[in-house]
Amino acid sequence: MFPLIGLIVGLLIGLLLDIDIPSAYSSYVAVGILAAIDSVVGALVANLRNTFNTKMFVTGFLGNSAIAVLLAALGDQLDLQLSLAAVFAFGNRIFLNSSTIRRLLIERLEQKRMPVKTKDPV
Repeated sequence: MFPLIGLIVGLLIGLLLDIDIPSAYSSYVAVGILAAIDSVVGALVANLRNTFNTKMFVTGFLGNSAIAVLLAALGDQLDLQLSLAAVFAFGNRIFLNSSTIRRLLIERLEQKRMPVKTKDPV
């Protein structure tokens, strides 16, 4: 739940402060944000599975964001759009994790609706 709260607070701060990002850095910021969203959605899946680990979340959040930004920077140096690889990878993981979240929530809802079977006394 903390990752989702952090994402919402970060979005609100970003919208209220109205910070302009120079166009030269827009691709770096975009893949960094996409990596961060991927980490938050992955943390939600882990939380639903009761396997959330704060250290894994923080290192994944920072590591994925750094790798995405470095990949975009390397692509700019080579005059290639390597940031598209990060966009594809993180976008794919976000869709997969969102379908996992949907599946887990539906399973929990179905379990709540199932009546508990009790044995009849003989």
